[in-house]
Order: sequence, then structure tokens, then C-alpha cells
Amino acid sequence: MSVAIRIIPCLDVKDGRVVKGVNFQGLKDAGDPVELAARYDAQGADEITFLDVSASHEGRSTMLDVVSRTAEQVFVPLTVGGGVRSVGDVDQLLRAGADKVGINTAAITRPELLAEVAQRFGNQVVVLSVDARRCPPGVTTASGYEVTTHGGRTSTGIDAVDWAVRGAQLGAGEILLNSMDADGVTGGFDTEMIDAVREQVRVPLIASGGAGRPEDFAIAAGHGADAVLAASVFHYGTMTIAEAKEALRNAGHPVR
Repeated sequence: MSVAIRIIPCLDVKDGRVVKGVNFQGLKDAGDPVELAARYDAQGADEITFLDVSASHEGRSTMLDVVSRTAEQVFVPLTVGGGVRSVGDVDQLLRAGADKVGINTAAITRPELLAEVAQRFGNQVVVLSVDARRCPPGVTTASGYEVTTHGGRTSTGIDAVDWAVRGAQLGAGEILLNSMDADGVTGGFDTEMIDAVREQVRVPLIASGGAGRPEDFAIAAGHGADAVLAASVFHYGTMTIAEAKEALRNAGHPVR
């Protein structure tokens, strides 16, 4: 039996409010995170991801009060990321109500953190968040995809495919693959990037960045995504979770 494809609304939070922009620029207010989380839970979301998009850039930890209030309203798995720098940070987030923790910038700085968190809490808690963008293949990276940090503000020169492979080896239970080029553009997922990572990585892969139509979710799943994450199309009512699941079902993908 095939595993159901998961639909994951993403709450990008800054200063306690959900925001959304294009390529992480021009952020606009999209609502209250607690209210949106409760709405998506009621609408049939399989999971919800909460990302404090300015925590790493501002050098602070994720806002635990918002996480706690969000967790109280959500009865599906909740992934939280942003500003996670230590095993202690992960412990605090889990105690606040998170089920999984997304790690990005701190893992680039010290990859061993992934292994430490996995050993303490289990691989299922660790989501390696990979913010990748296209670059000249063979020049910057062999694959043509480069890892960025701090919401896409900082280049690393690290090959995104190689980093996803290493992250899984270190203990990441899932890879959240976000196309920085497609983020907020609503022109479809970067399926070539999904293909490149899927070919090398066996842990569950979450596709992110580019959802614009219900069919985009089915296309991403067809290229090997185990889950599909989106934000603006849900926040602004472009489509519903039910419509995204119907498109997956029509394409032959199992959904919950």
C-alpha cells in the first residue's frame, strides 16, 4: 500500500504575524498564526509547519509563546523551525508542543547538530530545511543547486543535493526542500530540483516553493515528493486544501 501524500500549509511568522512575499522579499501580513493553524487543521491539513522566518537573521530563538498557542489549536503534527541552534532549543520547542523541528542555518554551521538531535529525540523529530536556488552547474556546485541561509540572504557555495544526502546520513528524518527561485511565484514547483534530490535521498522529501494550482501538488508528487508544502495559495484563498487533495487523488496519488 502506498503512503498517503501529505498536504502541509506553512505559516511563515515574523513579529508574531504570518507573512508572505515573493522570494522572501516584500513580506505582507497574512493573518494570525493561531487562527490560521486552527483553520487549516479543521480543513484537513495533514501537518502544519511553523517557520519563524527572521529568527536566524536576527540572531534569536523561535518565539515559544506563539508555538505554544499554535500547538494548543492544532491536532495534526506540527513542525517548527527558525533560530534553532542547539539540542536545548529543540527540547524547548518539543515541550512547547512541536512534534518535529526544522533546522537550517545551524546545521550548515555545525552539521553534527543533526546527529545530536537525532540521537537525543529520534530521527523522526529532525527535519533538515534546505533553502536552495539554481546556480551555474559545474561552476558554483556540481548539481546546479546551491544552499542558502538566513531566508535566502546568504550564499553558502554548498551543493544542495550533496547537503541533503549528508543531512540524511547524519540523522535527518525528512528533507524540506524549498526552491528559493520559485518561492511565492506560484508558477509551479522546481521539479528538476526535486528529481535531483529524490534520486540521491531515501528519507521522506517535502517539496516547497512554487504552488499555484491544485495540479502543481500532483506534479510534485509525481516527481517523488512525499509531502507538498504551500503558503500563499492557502493564506489568500487561491485554493483550498480539499482542492489540492482532489488533484492528487485524480492523479492517482493516495491522500488521507
